[in-house]
Amino acid sequence: MVEYEEVSLLTEIAIAYYEHELTQEEIANKFNISRIKVGRLLKKARQEGIVEINVKYHPIFTSQLEDRLIEQFGIQRALIAIDSQNESEQRKQVAALVSSYLSNTLKDGMTVAVGQGRNVAAAGEHVGIFPEKNCKFICGIGGAQRLGEPVDADHICRNLARKFNGVNETLYAPAYLEDKAFRDVFMKNRVIKETLDRARKADIALVGIGDMSEESYMVQLGWFTPKEITEARMNLGVIGDIAGYGFFNLQGEPVDTVMNNRVIGLSLEDLKAIPCVIGIASESSKAMAILGALRTGIIDIIATSASNVNSILNLIKG
Repeated sequence: MVEYEEVSLLTEIAIAYYEHELTQEEIANKFNISRIKVGRLLKKARQEGIVEINVKYHPIFTSQLEDRLIEQFGIQRALIAIDSQNESEQRKQVAALVSSYLSNTLKDGMTVAVGQGRNVAAAGEHVGIFPEKNCKFICGIGGAQRLGEPVDADHICRNLARKFNGVNETLYAPAYLEDKAFRDVFMKNRVIKETLDRARKADIALVGIGDMSEESYMVQLGWFTPKEITEARMNLGVIGDIAGYGFFNLQGEPVDTVMNNRVIGLSLEDLKAIPCVIGIASESSKAMAILGALRTGIIDIIATSASNVNSILNLIKG
């Protein structure tokens, strides 16, 4: 634990270096210590959180990153947020870009198919003044139990409809069924089928991109076990999922797993037929999953952070 006297010294040296712009040599003379020790103390000031360094990306820089992604993957757009070390703040930054894009793109009569998850939910919760749009927001997946924060598709649809003064449509079905035979019966139900058929004809789809974590939302819900997630990753090469249940490898190829055909929602093929699929992934752990998702050919617009984009471009180089 850092003592008060040391915190005081670290703070004084940090202020001298970062705010008063003294050189390390000048600081060494002022405090009667060696230049090497000044360097060590500045490093410790960062480690202890006394100094935080944030890189703010200029719009020209993110525009260049977007151009490189468009050239590499043939996507329509890349919505790139500045980096934040705070996961919640990063999610908000990405959500703000998605909300702004929808505000500028939605036209009367459009339909938006909506997935689930924290990143998609954040776009619905983003606060701002948005123009009224005569649009429909329709669930692309059935209902799920709420664990803590509401991140199910129905809740997100309602938020988006309120935000743009549009309407929402619920998919009256559970999102997950353990027995594939039961799931097939539900998929043939007229009400469910008609809602999904309308979702399939959407102009835009909002979906999250997952990274096959044993602590994912699907595992917390009890849809899939940590063992199933691990086996899919280790034995089948699954690197991520789109919408929480469409699995793919690093090459973007769909992978058939024991977890397939359990969810009532739009399939990867359904999503591929929608003109504009916006994939949202803010977490810094998801670069490889985003790369695989981009290679599926399903994602038309990616919304993520600058660090994720840099990681993806470096992975391609490697």
